[in-house]
Amino acid sequence: MSSATLRAMTSADIDLISELENRLFPEDAWPRQAFVEELAQPSRHYLVAEKDGQAVGYAGLMCLPPTADVQTIGVLPEFEGQGIGSSLLTALIDEARRQGASDVLLEVRADNPRAQQLYQRFGFLHVHTRPRYYRGGIDALIMQLSLLTEEEVR
Repeated sequence: MSSATLRAMTSADIDLISELENRLFPEDAWPRQAFVEELAQPSRHYLVAEKDGQAVGYAGLMCLPPTADVQTIGVLPEFEGQGIGSSLLTALIDEARRQGASDVLLEVRADNPRAQQLYQRFGFLHVHTRPRYYRGGIDALIMQLSLLTEEEVR
């Protein structure tokens, strides 16, 4: 499992996380102001993953029950495969449950099989495709995880 520490993202992290965002998602990076606006929203929950005092990943959730939406998740390439993405996703799902969501949605690039596999391991199912959603004409796969128990579904 990850030896990274997760903590709440603060406004002091915005410049650094914006740099990471541009490095990780050069074609689709959020502008710095998007992080400022996201952190100002009470319905948002953002985390930073740190390893040896260095920010190595981050993730964000919007939760408006009954639905939660993974806004972003990223881990520096040199730290992939260490469970950091799984730890971040677990924390977002736990927060969605805590806030009373019954479903978690996310969008993932159709050309990112590594991320898709992570989400599938957590039980996310591909429920829709948004054609040409990302720059370069790449489709977005909409994936959904139900947080309801079998009893609640009945």
